[in-house]
Formats: sequence, structure tokens, C-alpha cells
Amino acid sequence: MRALCSMNTTETGDPEHGSSPHVTVAVQTVGCKLNQAESEALAREFLDAGFKVVAPNKRPDVYILNTCTVTHIADRKCRQYLRSFHRTNPNSLVVAMGCYVDRSESDVRVEGVDITISNMDKDRVVEIVQNQLDPKRYLNINDCSTLDDPFRTRAMTKIQDGCSHSCSYCIVPFVRGPEHSIPMKTVLDEIEAQADNGCQEIVLTGTRIGTYEGRIEELIRRILKETSIPRIRLSSLQPEELSPFLIGLWENNDRVCRHIHLALQSGSQSVLERMNRAYTIVEYEAAVKTVRDAMPDIAVTTDIIVGFPGETDEEFQESLEFCKKVGFAGMHIFPYSARNGTKAADMPNKVADKVKKARSQIMLDLATQSARGFCQRFQGETMQVLWEERKGKNLWIGHTGNYIKVYTKTDEFLENCLSNVRLGTEYEQGLWGEIITAPNTVRLPGKGVWQQ
Repeated sequence: MRALCSMNTTETGDPEHGSSPHVTVAVQTVGCKLNQAESEALAREFLDAGFKVVAPNKRPDVYILNTCTVTHIADRKCRQYLRSFHRTNPNSLVVAMGCYVDRSESDVRVEGVDITISNMDKDRVVEIVQNQLDPKRYLNINDCSTLDDPFRTRAMTKIQDGCSHSCSYCIVPFVRGPEHSIPMKTVLDEIEAQADNGCQEIVLTGTRIGTYEGRIEELIRRILKETSIPRIRLSSLQPEELSPFLIGLWENNDRVCRHIHLALQSGSQSVLERMNRAYTIVEYEAAVKTVRDAMPDIAVTTDIIVGFPGETDEEFQESLEFCKKVGFAGMHIFPYSARNGTKAADMPNKVADKVKKARSQIMLDLATQSARGFCQRFQGETMQVLWEERKGKNLWIGHTGNYIKVYTKTDEFLENCLSNVRLGTEYEQGLWGEIITAPNTVRLPGKGVWQQ
């Protein structure tokens, strides 16, 4: 979950004329990088409309939760956040938007939710909120000084939405609709605007970015040619979307981060077939080999579902062994969660919760071991690191292009700086780093996003 907020903003008020301070709004996100991209864009829209964007713990006048419904755990988190906020802020306007609203609006309308907004209307959120505010309170909202945008060192850029492939377990096609792409000029303009404001890395996000206008390769080529953004990261691809042209762009441009997320879901062929995935185990393994042959330092990360209906002990073991064989740099583990309306929800032979829990732990242990092994390969190497946050007085945390977490200690302010770093010993869930070149001087105007 992430909360967007803006620093260095100012409240204005004119006691003589009775004007009020800015209306404050907080945007909080549950779920995927696509949700994060939409929330960042929404925060900017509120800023442009004259609102002051703050953190949820600052008692905002308006609280917006961008919801997720991919699992029952996500549903529960959304309800908890909404109830908790209303309990401590009974006079605030509470808005729930996004996927959970589309799937089950009645479930979202828990105590304290004033407005629900579907994905279809998410482009009208600011308008809908404005129409609900007290006109007297809102009268002077545009009498404000310039506000800082809620930037981040790594900005999410939405390029695509929706999915036209129906995996048997997935609710996304029901709540986000068929595939559609953001116009290329719009994407390029947004990325260059991010670069102009000091952003060092953008992440191309969407439900299936590989389907972008049927030519994700052309979009990346034009980003490289027509924008000055230093680093480009892709959020997730399917094995069949890894064309030779795309891999060639990746291999020959240092600006494209050596990190690919290929959602596997299961390493058992029979389970994949029941999931209605669009590839076989053989095709998946071949795709991983192809990108690794071209870029040996690339990080391959994935998603795994355990306890899918009918998953036997043997099928789980097949999945486990395949994941060991691939050696992922990172794995996100999800126990299967039934979504009403999907084919899998009606499948027989449900796996017991205690079995799913045990299998999840086994996969999590493998994920930890596998990630550690990937990091160890790069000890002693020199890599570029984007510094993102400081803990305490002088501990800085950043990531390499292939998404290794790196730590260093320095009294110098490093936020949003790129520097070459020699990677050393293991530290927490990453590596210790020694800066060997002076960081660049591009920095954000202020810390804009808190991760909780």
C-alpha cells in the first residue's frame, strides 16, 4: 500500500476577507503498479485543481482509496483502511474507487464511505469530489501559491489498461474491461515532463503492457529516442511478448533496466492448463533462456499462485522444482483466492486453507533463498544505483537497474541521485555498497511519496 503526499506546500487564508485554507486530499493505494500509476496521476490532477495533497495521517478533508480486488486479502485490506480512516476522521469525505467498487460496490459501502467511483468514471474523480464539497468551503480553493507535484524518484507511467485474455482465476477482465492503450504521444509527453521535473526512472505500467498498440517495441524505441529520462523499467510481460526486436532494444541500451517480470503462476503444466495461461512450461523456460543469453545480468522475477483448485501434492512439487530450476531473482507468492464469476471459482477439489498456508511458506522460503543467491552473484561488481530513501541520519537505500537493493552510509544528501557503486557484503535483503563516483546533481523538489 502506498500513500501519496506533497511536501513544501503552503496554506493560504485571508482572515480579512474570510477565505479558507486549501481543501486537503489524501490518495491511498492498494494493489498493483497500475493502481499506483493511476493514483499518482490523480494526485497531480488534484494539485492542478488547487487542492493540497497530503498524507492520510494529516486528517485530510477528502480521503480517496484506490482499491484492489485481486484476492480476498486485498478486499479485506480495503475495507479495513476505509473503516479505520472514517473512525479517526468522521468529518472527512471518504471516497472508494477502482476495481473493488466494480466487482462488489455493496461490499465497499461499509461504514463511512460517502462516494464510490468505478473504473469507468475514474477520469472524473476530481469533478465528482468537487461537486460533493461545501461551496462555501471550496470558494477560494484556487487562490493558492504554486504547489509541488507529488513526484517520486521512480514514477509509474500508465501506458495500457484492461485485459482481453481470460485466465480462469482472474477478475481483472471483469473490472477493467478489454485491452486498450494510451496514445503514444500522451505517453511520450508525460515521460518527458517527468524527466524535466527531475525524475530519474519511469516504470511502464498496465495490465498487459506487452499488448501496447500491438507494438511495445516501437514505444520503447521512441522513449529512448525522444525523451531524456535516464532509466526505463518495464512492469510485467508475457513470454510470447519477448520479440527479438524488444530483446535487442534491451540488450543495446543501458537506459532500459535489466529487469523483467514474467508472471509464471505455476510451474506445473497441468495446473497452467487449468489456469488457461497462454504459454506452456517449455515456452516459459525458453523465454527465460533467451533473455538471459542476451543479458546474463538480467533479473527475472515472477508471481506464483499456490493451492489452485485441484493442485495435488505432486503438482505443487513440480511447481516448486521448476522455480528452483529457473532461479528467480524475486518471487511474489499468493495463496489462491476464489473470485466469484471466474471459472476457477466453480472448479472442484478446493485446496484446504492449511495446505495453502503450508505450501505458501515453502515457496516463500525458496523465494528468499533464490533472491539471496541472485544478489550474491554481483558481489564485487560495480553497478549504477538510484538512491531513493534515507533511514535515520545517514543510511541510504537504492536499487540497481536489475533491482538489487543497495545500502550505503553517508552524510551527503543522495535522494534521487544516480551513482556508480561497488557492491559488497550482504546486508538485510540486499548488498552493502561503496560509492565510487560522485552522484549526479539531479534531485526531486521534495519527497513526494511515502511507502507504508
